[in-house]
Amino acid sequence: MSIPGQTMGVSVFTDHLMEALSLSRVNLSLAYLLGTVGSALILAQAGKLLDRIGARLMGTVVVLLLGLTLFGVSAVDGIRSFIFRIFPFAGDVFIGFLLISGGFFFMRFLGQGVLTLLSRNMAMKWFDRRRGLANAVIGIVVSFGFSAAPMLLHSLIEDFGWRGAMRVMGMVLLFGFSGVFLLFARDNPFICGLRPDGSPAPADDADDSDPSTRTGPDYTLPEARRTLTFWVYAMSLVLFSLVITAVTFHIISIFDEAGMGAEKAVSIFLPAALISLVFNVGASWASDRMPLKIFLFMLLAGLLIELAAVALLKDGLFFFLMILGHGISGGIMNLLSTVTWPRFFGIRHLGSISGFAMGMTVAGSAAGPYLFSLSLSLFGSYSPICWGSGILGMLILGLAFFAKPPVSEREVL
Repeated sequence: MSIPGQTMGVSVFTDHLMEALSLSRVNLSLAYLLGTVGSALILAQAGKLLDRIGARLMGTVVVLLLGLTLFGVSAVDGIRSFIFRIFPFAGDVFIGFLLISGGFFFMRFLGQGVLTLLSRNMAMKWFDRRRGLANAVIGIVVSFGFSAAPMLLHSLIEDFGWRGAMRVMGMVLLFGFSGVFLLFARDNPFICGLRPDGSPAPADDADDSDPSTRTGPDYTLPEARRTLTFWVYAMSLVLFSLVITAVTFHIISIFDEAGMGAEKAVSIFLPAALISLVFNVGASWASDRMPLKIFLFMLLAGLLIELAAVALLKDGLFFFLMILGHGISGGIMNLLSTVTWPRFFGIRHLGSISGFAMGMTVAGSAAGPYLFSLSLSLFGSYSPICWGSGILGMLILGLAFFAKPPVSEREVL
């Protein structure tokens, strides 16, 4: 249900919004950047609010607001014309730019940001020693849902037009999922008189001395930010978000530059989703038994493979390497973005810690499409931004060797 605020949901409407508002690709990317960065700046505060009021109330309100936002964006060109008649000196293109920036802000903040944040946190609070297994099950549903979303949205646009497609999604949220969330969501097991994993006590064969699987002490956000571990994992997720969002947003243009058409471009998503699903399920299951750093290395390796493949893209080897890197990094990211924070920093302040980290990740997703569009505009190619991102990935990889799981002594930089 967060798909309307995710890049793969927005990207289906990109060309329709450009035409309706008479905006260039660079200007629409800039609006996407501004809206997403704006949402990222307040995600940490949303996480703190989540810690106070819980997922059930907050999630229900967020779902309702996201549904209303979609109705507003579906009428953005009509709203622009109305405002232009009142303030003609502002210019209809500028008014449209401001309106869609605001629309992107609410879509990204409510959908990609808060709804994703509270859903992940809620699930992770219900599990401790089986967080990885729970994340694997969630990953299966999310992978199939996300991989099917572009095709479903494209069908909705063909049947109802782009405005009608947004309104259909809005009605599903307003009159469907909001009720589901209100009836069935519960923030944590303790408010229901239960304990994580459905057991009143840890299993007899559990090894409480194993730091690779034990939930860490309850850190506050300032304490977490003073650890090298937090920044290494957070910046890895930021780089992933920047690269994957940009590649998804400009996928057709990237393949045009390589001399391949739109059909070839969109063909990468299904096989990449299958690879992502395999790695997500396998890594999530294994993460209950293995240190997370192994999966951090896999994430960065997948990103570096994809960046090199995009920079050197042509049909054949690099096409398949792009699919492979996209799938590996996507599968591992689903694990690290969910399991890392409760394992290393506990659950008492999980909303504020994960909210701050997600705010950085969302900011990365905002910068990605714009930086890639600038690379094409300034250098006539996406290769420079790919190589630059690859150098950043190598630096993070080097720091990762020095990052250790935080311990009760509050290990700091």
